[in-house]
Amino acid sequence: MPTIRVEAGRPYSVHIGTDVFDLFNTEYHELLGSADRIIVIADEKVASLHLDRLLPYLESYKVDVFKVPAGEQAKSIDVFMDCHSFLLAEGCSRKTLILAFGGGATGDLSGFVASTFMRGIPYIQVPTTILAHDSAVGGKTAINHALGKNMIGTFYQPETVLYNVQLLKTLPDHEWRSGMAEVIKHAFISNGQWLDELLAVESFKDLTEQQLIAHLEKGIAVKAAIVEEDEFENGMRKFLNFGHTLAHALEAHLGYGKITHGEAVVLGMAYALHLSGNDKFAVFLEWGFRHGYPFEKIVEISFEDLLPYMKKDKKSSNGNLNFVMLHQIAQPQMEKIEEQFAAKSYEELRLKIGEMTK
Repeated sequence: MPTIRVEAGRPYSVHIGTDVFDLFNTEYHELLGSADRIIVIADEKVASLHLDRLLPYLESYKVDVFKVPAGEQAKSIDVFMDCHSFLLAEGCSRKTLILAFGGGATGDLSGFVASTFMRGIPYIQVPTTILAHDSAVGGKTAINHALGKNMIGTFYQPETVLYNVQLLKTLPDHEWRSGMAEVIKHAFISNGQWLDELLAVESFKDLTEQQLIAHLEKGIAVKAAIVEEDEFENGMRKFLNFGHTLAHALEAHLGYGKITHGEAVVLGMAYALHLSGNDKFAVFLEWGFRHGYPFEKIVEISFEDLLPYMKKDKKSSNGNLNFVMLHQIAQPQMEKIEEQFAAKSYEELRLKIGEMTK
């Protein structure tokens, strides 16, 4: 079972494999046993598919389940308050432990709830999507605001991350696309050889379980190393946002949940590669089309529609556009981009995509 140690302010381990739930009653028995109760905040769709796989491992503890909407719809102020209301109505205390059971959105929401309930209670990430190999690690928690994605949140590390890859077998195609976007993002900013391996993949479903575990382990290791150096995103952690400036703008403009986060990130990475003049731009665009990423959104949406959201991006300041640029693979850097140049590059990208879809 691969295990990666995250040496953040509060160190913890990320466990990846098919038998990670055994750890509830071995390595983490003392943690769970010391809780007065355990609240599983579960994505309602994930609960219908996999809750019966999780609960048998928790039979020794007092457990309640609170289901939240699937996907980005969970990351609203209303759902956040519903979680707090449930915790209060159930008589939860500072000794209560939360389990986040779902994808990235459920993890973001649950972590934010844990960080704010009675000024902070412990939580464990139990991710159920490929995308969550990124979001479940590093302690970023948040909900969305109509004017921007992840604008309300905290930095709050989990006690551990238990990543059961068997749960990934039921993921629909769009969730594979979403998750593999963050995997290839980690390769872009860290390792050219690994990147070439991923660009050569013809179909995500052709990956064996061991190959998928190896890619996830590499991605988590990249995330962990950066978080250890910059836990609160004052410097190099911003490199993990490669592709995210445009991605977050697309998500906000379209409405949260209308496009998956990872699908938006692939569109954002294509734009960032074009802005950077990176020689992997063309092959990455071909990779994206091969795997069915929704590049038509770029053609349909104008730069002017996305500009207000990009100016509100957390990496931006004083209304300037700041992007994670990648002139060379594995050498990301933050750069301020003039609005006129950004608009010109976007229009060129729209034309290129338009030509490829004819």
